[in-house]
Amino acid sequence: MKTRRFSKQEKSWMLYDWANSAYSIIVTTAVFPLFFKAVATDSGLSDATSTAYLGYTIAIATFILAMLSPILGTIADYEGLKKRFFVFFFSLGAGSTALLAFVPGDHWIILLILYTVTAVGFAGANVFYDAFLVDITEEKRMHDISARGYGLGYIGSCIPFLISIALIVLAQLEIIPLSFYAASKIAFLITALWWAAFTIPMLKHVTQRYYKKREARPIANSFKQLGQTFKEVRQYKPLFLFLLAYFFYIDGVGTIIRMSTAYGSDLGISATDLLIVLFVTQIVAAPCSILYGRLSQRFTGKKMLYAGICVYIVVCVYAFFLRTTLDFWILAMLVATSQGGIQALSRSYFAKLVPKQKANEFFGFYNVFGKFAAVMGPLLLGLTTQLTGNTNAGVFSLIALFLIGFALLAKVPEPKDEQRHSYAS
Repeated sequence: MKTRRFSKQEKSWMLYDWANSAYSIIVTTAVFPLFFKAVATDSGLSDATSTAYLGYTIAIATFILAMLSPILGTIADYEGLKKRFFVFFFSLGAGSTALLAFVPGDHWIILLILYTVTAVGFAGANVFYDAFLVDITEEKRMHDISARGYGLGYIGSCIPFLISIALIVLAQLEIIPLSFYAASKIAFLITALWWAAFTIPMLKHVTQRYYKKREARPIANSFKQLGQTFKEVRQYKPLFLFLLAYFFYIDGVGTIIRMSTAYGSDLGISATDLLIVLFVTQIVAAPCSILYGRLSQRFTGKKMLYAGICVYIVVCVYAFFLRTTLDFWILAMLVATSQGGIQALSRSYFAKLVPKQKANEFFGFYNVFGKFAAVMGPLLLGLTTQLTGNTNAGVFSLIALFLIGFALLAKVPEPKDEQRHSYAS
């Protein structure tokens, strides 16, 4: 059967992954952690202590958003508000990312505070971006559209990341008259500009199709609706079970992504090697994300989520024995095969389960579960690392999250369209 071409709304929605993934790789994963570690070391902090502080900061940022997400989601379900909230958080994220370039090099506490603001802006925009999935496509195309969005994100992020790597490596080799700190700050500016420029199609073409009519006192009503939504979530047993499973396994995924650079730095891997590994990871992750979407049509989304969780269990075990740069390469490639796929299919699997007119409310809880989970993971890694003095043990401790997530996912029924597909295959 011939696949229908993508609509303008579908293309514009997917392109936002292209836009904001520059932040994911440059700020969340690669350049900022290295920049922070260098500043912290110059300020006299030990490797384990700075890694723990970074983990605690991530936990604080995600806790803030976890508290906001369900309230924002409930308000934004009213007509015309979803786009407004998206624009606010996108502007907050891109603007504060640009401001990272102007923080004095020895102020590591200010860096962490501003990083918290960037993380809230980035994740807040994603709450509403994810919820727009129900507005821009039909249910049977959600897995494919979501996975392609992640694939585009990995491809698109390679361009600003490659420019940033080139600047940093050339600065370290003293080929260009820049310090590592100056090159890193230029990378933050590149990220903000890339993010802003490629968000324009999303702002122009994506609109809210499913909504509730405006009421008087929408903020006050949102708190009442929040309690009602929680009751409704619990009544939708498949949806509630999926949220519990997601709470655990996505915690491990997010923690490994956010802490990977700090982890590699603690192992003595050079900044140049780390940046090259992460760049190759982006290249490998792009086709793998799309492949997850394709395979979900053959084997169902749930089976592909199982596959992704199993890969991460292997990652946690392998990390415990990791010693060399080659080991880190192997670990990174394992992560690359599944990090985009597991996130993309989680998003689309949940979208298949939610009532369309209440997508923001339910996606608010989806993000709450994800964000509260992201508080637990970095704290677990940070505490284990501080107590043992060994980052490997911190990463290994995350295996419990994947095992619990796998067990809970096994109890989640398939969405109706995937049940029919499973029987047909």
